[in-house]
Amino acid sequence: MTKFDYDLFVIGGGSGGVRAARLAAGLGKKVAIAEEHRFGGTCVIRGCVPKKLFVYASQYQEHFEDARGYGWSVGETSFDWPTLVANKDREIDRLEGLYRHGLENAGAEIIASRAELTGPNSLLIKATGQEVTARHILVAVGGRPNPHASLPGHELCIHSNEVFYLKELPKAIAIAGGGYIAVEFANIFHGLGVDTTLIYRGQEILSRFDMDMRRGLHKEMEAKGIRILCHEVFSKIERGPDGRLIAHTNNGKALIADQVMLALGRDPNTKGLGLEAAGVETGQKGEILVDEYSRTNVESIYAVGDVTNRVELTPVAIHESMCLIDTLYRDNPTSPDHELIATAVFSQPEIGTVGLSEDEAAKRYDELEIYRAEFRPMKATLSGRQEKMIMKLVVNAEDRKVIGAHILGHDAGELAQILGIVLKAGCTKDDFDRTMAVHPTASEELVTMYKPSYRVKNGERV
Repeated sequence: MTKFDYDLFVIGGGSGGVRAARLAAGLGKKVAIAEEHRFGGTCVIRGCVPKKLFVYASQYQEHFEDARGYGWSVGETSFDWPTLVANKDREIDRLEGLYRHGLENAGAEIIASRAELTGPNSLLIKATGQEVTARHILVAVGGRPNPHASLPGHELCIHSNEVFYLKELPKAIAIAGGGYIAVEFANIFHGLGVDTTLIYRGQEILSRFDMDMRRGLHKEMEAKGIRILCHEVFSKIERGPDGRLIAHTNNGKALIADQVMLALGRDPNTKGLGLEAAGVETGQKGEILVDEYSRTNVESIYAVGDVTNRVELTPVAIHESMCLIDTLYRDNPTSPDHELIATAVFSQPEIGTVGLSEDEAAKRYDELEIYRAEFRPMKATLSGRQEKMIMKLVVNAEDRKVIGAHILGHDAGELAQILGIVLKAGCTKDDFDRTMAVHPTASEELVTMYKPSYRVKNGERV
């Protein structure tokens, strides 16, 4: 039997790679994990975690306003961007330390270097020039922001990587994109007092979400003062004589901003990884092609997470890694389950969703029942805020199974996690109807919508 330096070599220290390395090492396997930057990957270092901290920071302006309606006298308030950034950095350092500690405790070898494939079972450690071998190799290098290099002046723009490290809070920002990253940062910057414009080429923001959620959020964002320009794209970015940026659009607009942020999708981070040398096949975007068990066309090489361009969510990468460890080392071949994944957009208000949108469901099922409630939440009554919540259930009329649940409103992400369990369990609308309401809550609407708001038959509302 061929002797290898390692049983498992993991390239990439993000959530997926770290989970796989830690679990394999905990099972007694000889494991190495290589990371050229910081452990934690996009989510912990420059994604979900710092973004959520920024979301919290951006909400306090409304909290202070709402407090008056409940009898609180709030004095003069001010916001200090450097303090937020420094406190965020401290928390990220703590979390990275936990990732490293977990790997060390499990017995995995940490390699602070870029690693590149040189063959089906071999890798080059760039920092030392050493070549090592492994029985199995896992590629978990994630993705990177699309630089939109065809845009004149793109080098003047920032992306989601740099936004967490700005030295100054801009007075005005223009953001290109209509996905969750663009929408979330538009809400963050507006909440921090920045003049914010969101520009999107499509008809409506958040193209993969239910239309009621998309339109409802669009309306609330504009009511707050965020400018949203649909059917437009940036045609050129240039620096003006005063040092500020001028973002020109295809429709002749010229937006003046201190920062221009491009949130135009992400690409698999496979450039220069040595995939060709190892014979690993990739797709159109450079993503690593894998089978249902996360194996590439090369028997010894696997890939999980964003680098495969399957579902670009941190919990999915972790789930795929856990399935891989079951497959490789627990004699339990397990295929990742990518169905009914609950997700959230941490906008203001939030969107929480699981299952099919109404439009998607109408393509798959002959007849639907749609249950929809739009209301002003109780918390807004004394504050005077006019913001509305929307709750929506999409039901297959034939068997009454709930196939989609969508919420727009505060804490929608928390509700989506619970609804994810409910839909995964295959609950029907009758199960919802039999469930007693918790009063007074916003979520009681989910179990008190007894009659359909309307039906959809053969794709048409009836």
